[in-house]
Amino acid sequence: MRAVSLSQEPAFSTLQSHFVCGVKDISKEQYAGVSRKHQQDGQAIRTTNGAGPHNLQVFMLSADGTVLHCLPGYWDPRDLVYEMGLAWQLNQVWTDPSLSRSQKDQLFRQMHLAHERQHPADMVFRSRMQSFDQKYEAKHRLLTSDTIRDPRLITASSASAGMLPQAAFKTTDEIVHERMALRPFLPFQEFDVASYVDYGRPLYDKHEDQRNLNGQRVAFDREGEKLIGNTDSMPSKRRARRGGLGRYAMQRGLQYFVRHGVASLR
Repeated sequence: MRAVSLSQEPAFSTLQSHFVCGVKDISKEQYAGVSRKHQQDGQAIRTTNGAGPHNLQVFMLSADGTVLHCLPGYWDPRDLVYEMGLAWQLNQVWTDPSLSRSQKDQLFRQMHLAHERQHPADMVFRSRMQSFDQKYEAKHRLLTSDTIRDPRLITASSASAGMLPQAAFKTTDEIVHERMALRPFLPFQEFDVASYVDYGRPLYDKHEDQRNLNGQRVAFDREGEKLIGNTDSMPSKRRARRGGLGRYAMQRGLQYFVRHGVASLR
């Protein structure tokens, strides 16, 4: 995000001219996702809007710390600026002394939902949910997730062993504005980040440092690197599988030793 969005035009000039920027380390937060450590001078690649929502959030606040907008995960610099424009408009609403609080809240909801309906087609295309996040939602939250538009399409594709249809899922820009519309002008300290960014799997790692400038992966040696973030959020099955594999290997070795005896070790 730092290398391919925030420092790129038109996002960089907009941030420089209209925002006071700050950063916060969320790696120890309960809602944080899981990744591997990336060097500051490492390779950076583009991805889809909203990818990696647990690992990164871009908050846009008023001067008093009221949340105007929050973009979870990566966002293309063009789309980031488009959303900054909405935050600026919402700030005008929030600081307007002629409006009551109920009027402000109503405008907040209306503006977020209307903004999503006006998104250009190329932005919507860049906001398709990652396929592994779609699979996670379909497997764990088929009937409860607000990211799924039509569970029946997923059920039908599963029955035919086909690919998950894109039409079954909302795009991330749609998910973001629908969720923001439910959180009008909240103070930052009261914003429920955990539930807001909760879609897709906790682990997100594109192996950037192993890709060339064209995004092609050219190395495969990251398995031994330590995961950072909230590793407790990883599915227990994944953690147990590693231990299970070790036990399986030990059991197979013991069986081989029992069958073939000491002579097999010579």
